[in-house]
Amino acid sequence: MLSNSPLQIDIQLLRIDSRESRNTPTEHLNNFYCNFEDIQQENFDGLIITGAPLGLVDFCDVAYWPQIERIINWAKNHVTSTLFVCWAVQAALNILYGIPKMTREVKISGVYQHQTLQQHALLTRGFDETFLALHARYADFPTEIICQYTDLDILAESEQTGVYLFASKDKRLAFVTGHPEYDALTLASEYFRDSDAGLNPALPLNYFPGDNLELIPKATWRSHGHLLFSNWLNYYVYQITPFDLRHMTPHV
Repeated sequence: MLSNSPLQIDIQLLRIDSRESRNTPTEHLNNFYCNFEDIQQENFDGLIITGAPLGLVDFCDVAYWPQIERIINWAKNHVTSTLFVCWAVQAALNILYGIPKMTREVKISGVYQHQTLQQHALLTRGFDETFLALHARYADFPTEIICQYTDLDILAESEQTGVYLFASKDKRLAFVTGHPEYDALTLASEYFRDSDAGLNPALPLNYFPGDNLELIPKATWRSHGHLLFSNWLNYYVYQITPFDLRHMTPHV
């Protein structure tokens, strides 16, 4: 998603801590990821904090919650714009706005129709009035909560999934509650993993063609995902980042 831009992007991969990963070989993490202590004195144009399968885990029970809190607060003074994805949205809303964890009884899973609310907003520039986006989460993001407890602008939402895309007026914070970065088979892998684990997951909505598990899903959300990341890089990162990052205005 980040490569679909005329801008030259230099990526620094950050691991949350030094604990052993269940899904990624330690050698890979050691070769390609850095620790927070290695970069905490540096400044960055942009930061993406990704999701995690923690929808049913209380914040206080997340093993690396203090590290997440430290990084999000550090970004206020060291990053031009931060993009939070899925569970990271829930974490950021709690840390930055004091909004408690809200959880749905039934997991949202599948591809849903969304409405663009601000046609001329830079983050949704070029979006169709309606578009498809993929979700896989227990987290709940009611529109009324975002409106009541934050000063964030809601840019896109769905009647079925709630708020999808919202951002701060100064472009320093952007939130996407779904997974525009997923490829065609990512959700299928999650579904079959949960099925094999005996969790009896519901069939993802509007995902498998004709709800037939034998058919290969199509990535009907891909163009929207590319446009979202390109807009964030261009309008929220590149165009507002000072030439010398030491002159960046702290985010309060």
